[in-house]
Amino acid sequence: MTISETLTGRAAAALDVSRAARSSKVAAVVMVAAAGLLAALPFLVFSTVTDTLVNLFVLIALASMWNLLAGFGGLVSVGQQAYIGIGAYAVIALADLGVQPYLALPLAALTCALFAVPTSWLAFRLRGDYFAVGTWVIAEVYRLLVVRIDSVGGGSGKGLTGLSGIDQTLRGALTYWIALALALATIGGCYLLLRGRLGLALMAVRDEETAAGSAGIDVGRAKRLVYLVAAAGCGAAGGVITVSSLSVNPDSIFSVQWSAYMIFIVVIGGIGFIEGPLLGALIFFGLQQLLADYGSWYLVLLGAVGIVVALWLPGGLWGMVRGRTGLSLFPVGYHVRMR
Repeated sequence: MTISETLTGRAAAALDVSRAARSSKVAAVVMVAAAGLLAALPFLVFSTVTDTLVNLFVLIALASMWNLLAGFGGLVSVGQQAYIGIGAYAVIALADLGVQPYLALPLAALTCALFAVPTSWLAFRLRGDYFAVGTWVIAEVYRLLVVRIDSVGGGSGKGLTGLSGIDQTLRGALTYWIALALALATIGGCYLLLRGRLGLALMAVRDEETAAGSAGIDVGRAKRLVYLVAAAGCGAAGGVITVSSLSVNPDSIFSVQWSAYMIFIVVIGGIGFIEGPLLGALIFFGLQQLLADYGSWYLVLLGAVGIVVALWLPGGLWGMVRGRTGLSLFPVGYHVRMR
């Protein structure tokens, strides 16, 4: 063995390489406890509280999917409302066929993933700003197609069947638990996905697509896979919205406002961080609850907050926290310390 090999071996032995820092492990315990408390909430508070929290969980799920798509995959979409609408109408159609609406939710997510396959072939022919505008146009096309289908209510929308036999309190609790499970599944799914080889491939494609391809990464496969995952997640969220509201309207469910919410939440929370959508959704939801009665001033304040964060905190609020403390609740990289 040479002297250089000996020194290299000693240096490696002096290093401790791990996935998570001690603070991340403590944060994981706190988050598990918080998830348990949230799961028990229907037994502790009135249904009005849990009904309101369903909206928060839906926002977390939607923002996590958009962050996965844009923050890690580099695919800035303004048309994810297409899959929210498809998922919502899939639940309506399946319920009309006799499928229990709660059981229809995973089928709605699968339906959106199937729709995303041909859609991706069309959308991926576009790049950059053209991709963003193209996804919005595709969403509008889907809305116009749904409006012309009389069996799902056409332009007037349609009510959800199949839940009338369930007690209202039990139905509210079930909807709450499913929405909570969706939020946890989207966050956990993003975490597991980004810890693997696909996560490294996505971030390489996001940073420089040409270089990633020359390094042996299947760029088309990586982008298409994350697009399908995001479509399925948005479709499941659309299904939860339908189960919660018990009806669907094409103009509201296919509204570009959903994409605006996702973008706003991720920008203020921190794009490219798994924690970003969670923090951004909490802030957005809080502002929504506090300022909704102020009419247009509510929207003005939201816009002002977005502008301030975009100009002075390009990494979002979590980017600022991460830069100052090094804290990572969902570590996808490695920590190297001296023994």
